[in-house]
Amino acid sequence: MKKTILRRDLQDTTAPINTIPPFLSRIYNSRGVFNAEDLELSLSKLLDSSQLLGIDAAVKLLVDALKNKQKIIIVGDFDCDGATSTALAVHALRAMGAFDCQYLVPNRFEFGYGLTPEIVDLAATMQPDLIVTVDNGISSIDGVSRAKALGFKVLVTDHHLPGDEIPDADAIVNPNQVSCDFLSKNAAGVGVIFYVMSALRSALRALDWFEGNNIKEPNLGDYLDLVALGTVADLVPLDKNNRILVEQGLKRIRAGRCRPGIRAILACAQRKPENIRASDMGFAIGPRLNAAGRLDDMSLGIECLLAEDEYSANQLAQRLDQLNQDRKSIEADMKMDADIKLKEMDFGNGEMDWGLCLYEAHWHQGVIGILASRVKEKFNRPVIVFATADDDPSIENPELKGSARSIAGFHMRDALDIIAKRHPAYLSKFGGHAMAAGMTIEKKYFKEFTQAFDTVVREQLTEQDLEATLLSDGALSENELTIECVNMLELAGPWGQQFPEPRFDDTFELIQQRVLKEKHLKLVLVKQGSTQMFDAIQFNSEWVGKSIPAQIRVAYRPNINEFRGRKSVQLMIDHIEPVS
Repeated sequence: MKKTILRRDLQDTTAPINTIPPFLSRIYNSRGVFNAEDLELSLSKLLDSSQLLGIDAAVKLLVDALKNKQKIIIVGDFDCDGATSTALAVHALRAMGAFDCQYLVPNRFEFGYGLTPEIVDLAATMQPDLIVTVDNGISSIDGVSRAKALGFKVLVTDHHLPGDEIPDADAIVNPNQVSCDFLSKNAAGVGVIFYVMSALRSALRALDWFEGNNIKEPNLGDYLDLVALGTVADLVPLDKNNRILVEQGLKRIRAGRCRPGIRAILACAQRKPENIRASDMGFAIGPRLNAAGRLDDMSLGIECLLAEDEYSANQLAQRLDQLNQDRKSIEADMKMDADIKLKEMDFGNGEMDWGLCLYEAHWHQGVIGILASRVKEKFNRPVIVFATADDDPSIENPELKGSARSIAGFHMRDALDIIAKRHPAYLSKFGGHAMAAGMTIEKKYFKEFTQAFDTVVREQLTEQDLEATLLSDGALSENELTIECVNMLELAGPWGQQFPEPRFDDTFELIQQRVLKEKHLKLVLVKQGSTQMFDAIQFNSEWVGKSIPAQIRVAYRPNINEFRGRKSVQLMIDHIEPVS
């Protein structure tokens, strides 16, 4: 797939932010930040919880539960956002004096996603008074009905997009509800429950609850490590409100103020807490937690986040690390299968489908989301990967679980909604976001669904949308390619979804090259018109085994490399192309 480097649109002029260097001002401008106030990421700048529709009803349910010593069951999700949401809710409610607060997270392979009637029946064996969903529930029509029929009260906290019908819960807090005035529609599930717990603490404080019950009032800032982790790992857009939550969580982790579980996972990933960046949440901690939900049971990850001592946390983190290694092995095998399938597919006139659907009976349903991401990255088009939901070979028409990943300009959940309305039989259920979604279909409809999906993709995208582009923030001068400036860049975030880490491009002369581990490229480059040399590396390079021209245009991200006590600027290469 051909890639093109495009420089970000800086308009005709930039709006300099006087408090920072010009190169940083240019980067912020291209991300919609034009004044110093937008860079203030203190907690005082957070949006107020009163803007959340349903927050008062939610707080009343929780206050009544605490006052009346009711049993509360938190029902979470089996991904990192769900795990952090669950851990935060349990930690906070117990700290605020909940008489009995437990959690239940569906096993992906037995129950599927969300508050299903089956999960409610399982929760019923624990005899709850109140069920609180975190990172799920907005599409759980039948599950909430079942809970209400059994006499349980239900509080739904979620951030996924609602469908045409919403559940008949006692209270719903979701910034994406119709008529909700909360400005940050991008809040992750863990962000939503953080706001609910903040509002609950304020209500309890007004009632003199803590003093009257001899309870130390919890500092909700102590939960921001969980909020930062879940927000980054769930790939929600980092609007200003989310950047505040992530930045404040990162600061606490760097200062050593994080829970033992996060510290233990960082140790397994060989990351130092004092140097942690937002990207470490997505690439080091998140995958290890997610591995529990993908291959085993997310309760393992939640217990790690709930661990109160270093020994327990370390034991659990090591088990998560091993699951992540197992996940990598399964993923590698599935990727080989997918590569063969894509090569063997008959695309008729030679054109690949615009919307790709892949299925293999033996694929692991816990890993199909990662495979969908890999295929999407390789071909730059929306992808859905399916696996059989039930291993019983005697079932003639098994259900297939699908995991979807999208590209810019194509709203995945809305596309599935279009298919559901046009072809009601195809989708048994679905839900998700613009960039990711999950669904269930019957195997007999796989071919028809594939065609319907490709049709919707072609209706909404153009050929130009399928061309892969790398957005660049332009060139850096020699005076900007310094350790001091690179440190500024790393601390200037947090960078993440829709507030991307800066990438630059320039022309270099190739001085040296060598291959590492048969797939990575290690280069020595000189910036054109300069004598300054830089070490550079490209992982999984497509140039391995090929002749690299003497002059190349490189898209890269600078970082600091430390070797034997010596620090230097290193270029992390995203793309290499010949200079024409």
